[in-house]
Amino acid sequence: MTLPDLPLARTTVDADAVSRTSPRLFTDLAADPGTRVLLVQGGLLGTNDEGLALFEVDQLPAAAWQPERLLYLGRAEEMRFLALMLPEDLGYERDLDGVPVTGQASLVELVEGVDLEHLRDIGDRLSDRDAGLGTTAVALTAWHERNPRCPSCGEATEIIDSGWVRRCRAEDSLHYPRTDAAVIMAVTDEQDRILLGHAAHWPAGRFSTLAGYVEPGEPLEEAVAREVAEETNIVVGETRYRGSQPWPFPCSLMMGFHATVKPGSSTQVRVDDEELTDARFFTRGQLLTQVSSGEVLLPMRSSIARALIEEWYGGPIPS
Repeated sequence: MTLPDLPLARTTVDADAVSRTSPRLFTDLAADPGTRVLLVQGGLLGTNDEGLALFEVDQLPAAAWQPERLLYLGRAEEMRFLALMLPEDLGYERDLDGVPVTGQASLVELVEGVDLEHLRDIGDRLSDRDAGLGTTAVALTAWHERNPRCPSCGEATEIIDSGWVRRCRAEDSLHYPRTDAAVIMAVTDEQDRILLGHAAHWPAGRFSTLAGYVEPGEPLEEAVAREVAEETNIVVGETRYRGSQPWPFPCSLMMGFHATVKPGSSTQVRVDDEELTDARFFTRGQLLTQVSSGEVLLPMRSSIARALIEEWYGGPIPS
């Protein structure tokens, strides 16, 4: 059994990868009344009361309909979906008549009609379709923002294949979105207490499950054991896979595990004081009491960490 319905692993979207390479795709989408466009700016998504704010093609200004701004996300419910990547610096001033003074005025006006919310905060509240669309849009946008140049020669790259490939203009080499493998684990001891840690850069009181990146040549189970030992000095034995979900901030795939402390080993926690400044075992009663009082802050509900904690707890933890 694996964790059900992880917030950012839900999707009903057919990626329709075979259509990405069609030179007519954007032309066809522009003429298709079933095309819908969502807005993405870094990790932010355009939303309204219904979920993602979706625009018909004729609602978009001409400045939006540029191949270098558009990502093809796939099809669902007899519609096809695009993401419009908005520039991070969409700031502006207004003249005396209230008109935006910027070369991107039409994009500014488009954004003014929606809320821009972070996928971290709204991922668990989106529908299955919108969760899939939003996660893909944020992941691809992060990749494009971080990879404007060829990693081999340093020359500029251009976007092709409807947003899914970048091509070096000098070498004609192709570059694809990357995904970094990461493990995240609920560690429990023989008393069925859960081990949670506080990272150095988190706000006071924030505790979560341990996590870390998989190193080259390393099996997932070994990554779990290594990360737990490095961060807390705890030795784990049995490790069971529980589920995975993308975490596109900017490009991770989080693979969740439940690991148990190796029988007979110490449960004396010793943190490294670099990544973690605190870590401790909690009983269910202790965790509920400290969450209720505000002493402990749990991870957001869109995270796999929250799902792992609540699976151990036995249900949702009020917060």
